[in-house]
Amino acid sequence: MRPMSAVERFLERLLERPSARLFGTRIQPVQIRRRIERAMEHGRVASAGRVRVPDRFTIRIRPGDLAALDHADDLAVDLASHALDWARRRSLGLDARPRVALVGDVTLRPGDIDVEARFSGASNGPDPADEGITSTRVFRAPIVRSQRATLEVVEPGGRARTFVTGSGPVSIGRGNDNSLVLADQAASRHHARLQARGGMLILTDLGSTNGTRVNGQPIDDVAIGEGDIIEVGGSVISVIAIDED
Repeated sequence: MRPMSAVERFLERLLERPSARLFGTRIQPVQIRRRIERAMEHGRVASAGRVRVPDRFTIRIRPGDLAALDHADDLAVDLASHALDWARRRSLGLDARPRVALVGDVTLRPGDIDVEARFSGASNGPDPADEGITSTRVFRAPIVRSQRATLEVVEPGGRARTFVTGSGPVSIGRGNDNSLVLADQAASRHHARLQARGGMLILTDLGSTNGTRVNGQPIDDVAIGEGDIIEVGGSVISVIAIDED
């Protein structure tokens, strides 16, 4: 991942100067979301046949601006969820579920927003989320330690059933050798695979003919969570629960 140059940072501040700097208004969550998106886009790297984006974000703003944010704890959760959704919609890979820290930094000017993005496996010094820094709000995404998940499967005929995954990878398709066999001619023989990886539950399309969708979006390799809707051929698989123990 190429670090953002001083010139790029200057142009970013010049071209997208926060309204707080211009009009004396408070920083808005949408401004921080856009900065995270740009950081993910700028930090994307290609490796092992997939494009990965950063999943750890430290957001630095003036302490006064931080105090003025409504429901800052909820905002950290919202920002992490937004980063996950943004990556999903673009079929970009993540090493882990995104985590966000909001940090007060007295060296910044009012209205400035500084975003540091990195990969969870990178060694860039202590993570603010683990330092106990004053005025830091952190969203810690749940870590999946087991493979167990409860799925509701509805096949084209309308038959609904519950499927509970085991301890290993779950193959999905119409072939009888799959863990989850679908009575669905629109599904490929070996359509998709579900497995725990990097602290997340990952769904991977196995080069299927009709593709795999999550929440209406086509995917190649994506993290899933409770409430997600997976479409495989004409079948709909709802993620009811994930065991995080």
